[in-house]
Amino acid sequence: MDRAVARWILAIALGAIGVTHFRSTRGFRVVVPDWATRLTRLDKDAIVIASGAAEVALAAGLLALPSERHRIGWATAAFFVAVMPGNIHQWRTKRSTPGLDTDARRFGRLFLQPLLVAWALWSTGGDTPRRRNRRRR
Repeated sequence: MDRAVARWILAIALGAIGVTHFRSTRGFRVVVPDWATRLTRLDKDAIVIASGAAEVALAAGLLALPSERHRIGWATAAFFVAVMPGNIHQWRTKRSTPGLDTDARRFGRLFLQPLLVAWALWSTGGDTPRRRNRRRR
C-alpha cells in the first residue's frame, strides 16, 4: 500500500471515530480508568470529548498540513500510546463497548494499538530520519 493512501485511510478512520466521541460519550466512558479523572481533574465525559477532539484534530492535520506530516505522525503515534491504558482498563474490567463485547475481542484490541502506532509513523514517514535541505557553504 502507498504511504499516502495509508495516511488518508488513517485520517478518515481517526476523524470518524473522533466524531463518534461527540455523539455518544456513554459508550466510551467505560474505557476511561478512574485514575484518569483524578489525574486530569476532568470527568469521564470531558475526557471522552477531549480524546475525540484530539482524534479529529489529528485527522485534519494529517490531511491539511502535508509539510508537518512527520510531526503529526509522531503526535498521532503518541496519542495511540496515551490511550492504551484505557484499552488495558477495558480488558481488565471486562467492560463491553460496541464491537468489543467479549474477552477475546477486548484482548485482541490490545494488539491493535501497537499496529496503529506503526501505521501512524510509517504512513507519515515518521519511521525514517527526516532529511533537511541544507545549503553547503
